[in-house]
Amino acid sequence: MNQTKKTALITGGNKGIGFELVKQLAEQNYQVLVGSRNRARGEKAAASLQNLGHDVHFVELDVDRKESIQLAAEHVRQVYGRLDVLINNAGVYMDGNSPLLEADQDLLERTLKTNLLGPYHLIQSFLPLMKKYNYGRIVNVSSGYGQMDGMDEKGPGSYKLSKLALNGLTRQLAAEVSGNIKINAVCPGWVKTDMGGPHAPRTAEEAARSIMWLAVLDEEGPNGGFFRDGKEIKW
Repeated sequence: MNQTKKTALITGGNKGIGFELVKQLAEQNYQVLVGSRNRARGEKAAASLQNLGHDVHFVELDVDRKESIQLAAEHVRQVYGRLDVLINNAGVYMDGNSPLLEADQDLLERTLKTNLLGPYHLIQSFLPLMKKYNYGRIVNVSSGYGQMDGMDEKGPGSYKLSKLALNGLTRQLAAEVSGNIKINAVCPGWVKTDMGGPHAPRTAEEAARSIMWLAVLDEEGPNGGFFRDGKEIKW
């Protein structure tokens, strides 16, 4: 393990946009950690990129479990000694197009747990490693569904609320964290993934490219913003 090389962790990194982010960061000479709660799938994803010569490793991580996040953070601290990039990519979309008032209460709570509390606990747990080197790039993968000016339109209520809250978390933490640590949110668009379905117009590779620039920002780059395809969009 190279403790001087920049290290990135992508949650949900075993498939879809997450896997493409792992690949693209590895191609830019990052040491990349595939965060996945499914060990077999995570190890398979990491191995497929190791076989191409990339510095990629599996980290068991269930964003729904605070204990799992804490164990992963301690593992990264002990083995890698640093974390420079955290991409909160793991997320769920379980309510179809159901309005919020018709949503199952458990479904709402599970959605918020994964899409909001997971990123919060991850950021809280990994910030000390970023502060150690006064460097960090945190990217919260959000959605245009979470824009405030879209809240007066019907749609997937639990999902929309979770992404609105994630956007709020992004702004609040960006205001609280000082130094060369940047926290931004990004909408990858409608993407051909398990979540987006087969009819989406964008590939996971294209979506990952639209996220990547936030992961490798220089010191003059934005902080506390919301972007799509490199352009700032309304909250």
